[in-house]
Amino acid sequence: MRKIQTKVLSIVTVLLIGFTMFSLANATTPAENKAAGTAFLAENAKKANIVTTATGLQYEVLTPGTGTASPSATDNVTVHYKGTTIDGEEFDSSYSRGEPATFPLNRVIAGWTEGVQLMKEGAKYRFYIPSELAYGEQGAGRAIGPNAALIFDVELIKIQ
Repeated sequence: MRKIQTKVLSIVTVLLIGFTMFSLANATTPAENKAAGTAFLAENAKKANIVTTATGLQYEVLTPGTGTASPSATDNVTVHYKGTTIDGEEFDSSYSRGEPATFPLNRVIAGWTEGVQLMKEGAKYRFYIPSELAYGEQGAGRAIGPNAALIFDVELIKIQ
């Protein structure tokens, strides 16, 4: 019985070490994230429908708005959105929750604050946000690594 326990413990130990080594070998560093985001945004900027602002925020208009005003940074806005990493991994979505989100525009990442102010009610834009306008060096949890560039589809429903 003791030999079986030893073998099982050995197998479990080897598996844990293997998984740990695999995870470390495939982890991306902040420098790799930054380089990948910079390369992605440089290539993306070459597309005809992409607009790049002075800060480096890129956007494309998916649906023009029907409203007459754009929000200011101090306004509350109601939006539907989906956020992904540049490799397409979704990390957040109001669509998935089935309910739009309402928040003060100056309480979100800088890329959102800047980008949503370009929109009119009813508009849907896609934002390509460099890391310095997103979560920067700290990242945000497991899904958004340090220095990660992000993509958001944002639909501006209402300005309050």
